[in-house]
Amino acid sequence: MSSPTAIVLAAPGTNRDLDVSFALELAGASPRIVLLAELLADPSVLGAAQMLVVAGGFSYADALGAGRMWSLELSHGVGDALTGFVSAGKPVIGICNGFQVLTRTGLLPGSLGHNESGHFQCEWVRLEAPPSKSIWTAGLEPIECPIAHGEGRYVHPDVAALTAAGQVALRYSGTNPNGSLDAIAGVCDESGVVLGLMPHPENHVLARQHPRRTRGTQHGLGLHLFEQGVRHARGM
Repeated sequence: MSSPTAIVLAAPGTNRDLDVSFALELAGASPRIVLLAELLADPSVLGAAQMLVVAGGFSYADALGAGRMWSLELSHGVGDALTGFVSAGKPVIGICNGFQVLTRTGLLPGSLGHNESGHFQCEWVRLEAPPSKSIWTAGLEPIECPIAHGEGRYVHPDVAALTAAGQVALRYSGTNPNGSLDAIAGVCDESGVVLGLMPHPENHVLARQHPRRTRGTQHGLGLHLFEQGVRHARGM
């Protein structure tokens, strides 16, 4: 399969679906933006895809907590289809609000709380990928991309066990912007095919998107993360 189909799931209030679609195209996938209402009306849409991206933004304006309403809709409407998608080994990634959704649906461990600073943060960060089970971050060199969230502090009751299980996929390097435990920026499920992260790698897929692009220094592209996902999907 030369160009796997990637569903980019969007909900009312999300705003990164076009950014993710662009990143997926550059990585070699064929993205298709699907509204949550479409998926709920026809869960079989998932069956024709090889990848799933839960896009970032502010679903339902975060009215009842970040990602809460979106996760409820998914769990009750297409929970079995999502579980089947993951069981088939197809790669899934949730970014920012999408990460919050995946933890609330139970597809990923832990949860996201308010930033330690107590306010919304938008800045660039550096990420490193420790050895883990994640197919998305295998062999990944450090990358740089922005964060834009108010509830991005990752918490888990047993971070040591999570690390030992190979489920800590990404850590903040140099600075821990939101106070996440053990500087965790992203985690994967036990199989390694589901990844969630708070930063936005889709917003650094071209060198010119970096604020220091003219200073002669190379900065790791977030594109490489999507390329890893596409590489895995091609083998499905």
